[in-house]
Amino acid sequence: MQPGIHPAYGPVVFRDRAAGFAFLTRSTLTGDATVEWEDGHTYPVVDVEISSASHPFYTGTARVLDTAGRVERFERRYGTRGAR
Repeated sequence: MQPGIHPAYGPVVFRDRAAGFAFLTRSTLTGDATVEWEDGHTYPVVDVEISSASHPFYTGTARVLDTAGRVERFERRYGTRGAR
């Protein structure tokens, strides 16, 4: 890598405020706020809206949409494709 053209890569805490979940990782992203982590060190913190702790797919609360029923209801209302 060429020196001087890449952003700084360091430890950052990503915090999901909705779920009360945080994890420490490395990133080029930095935040203005800081937080004291479990190891006693202070790291920049980035607040995110959704993470694996609050996403419906990972939490098991995802809903399956009834697409077949919607298509059938649409065809009853407006007719089938190609029929005139």
